[in-house]
Amino acid sequence: MKKTSIHKLTLAGILCAVAVVGSLFSFPVLGSKCAPVQHMVNILCAVLLGPEYGIAVAFGASLLRNLLGLGSLMAFPGSMIGALLCGLVYWKTRALLPTLLAEVFGTAVLGGLCAYPVAVVLMGQSAGTIAFYAYIFPFFVSTAGGAILSGIVLYALRDTGVWGRVEAVFRSQG
Repeated sequence: MKKTSIHKLTLAGILCAVAVVGSLFSFPVLGSKCAPVQHMVNILCAVLLGPEYGIAVAFGASLLRNLLGLGSLMAFPGSMIGALLCGLVYWKTRALLPTLLAEVFGTAVLGGLCAYPVAVVLMGQSAGTIAFYAYIFPFFVSTAGGAILSGIVLYALRDTGVWGRVEAVFRSQG
C-alpha cells in the first residue's frame, strides 16, 4: 500500500510541475490565459492516476500558477471540472477518444459556464458581465490544444507498446 501511494504521489507531483512549467507557454485569448499543457496533464492524470488525483493536480497546478502570476482565477473552474469529467469517463470506458472529448467538454462548456460566477464574485461585476460569453471560447481553444497534445503522447505510448507496461504498473497498484 505504501509503495502504491509513493508512486502515485510522485507521478502526481511531476505532472503538477509539468503543468506549472508548461504554463510559461500560455497565450491570451479574450480574458483568459490559455495553457494547453494544463489540459494535457489533466488527461494524463485521468488515464494514469484516476479522477481524484486529476482534480488534486489540477487544483495544485492552478494554485501554483496563480501564486506565481502565471495564471488567472479562471484556471480553477476550467481545469478542475475538466479533470473530473475526463477522469470519470476514462474510469468508466477505458477509451482514450471519449476521455479526450470529455476534457474538452468539461473544461470548455462546464468550466466556461462556472467561470461566470467566479468572475462575478472574485473579480468584480465588470469582469462578470463578459465572463459568461467570453470564457467558453478561450477555454475551448486551450483544452482542444491540450487534448491534441495528450492524444499524441498517449497514442504514441500505446503504439510503441510502452503503454501496456505503464498501465500495468499503475493498475496493479490500485
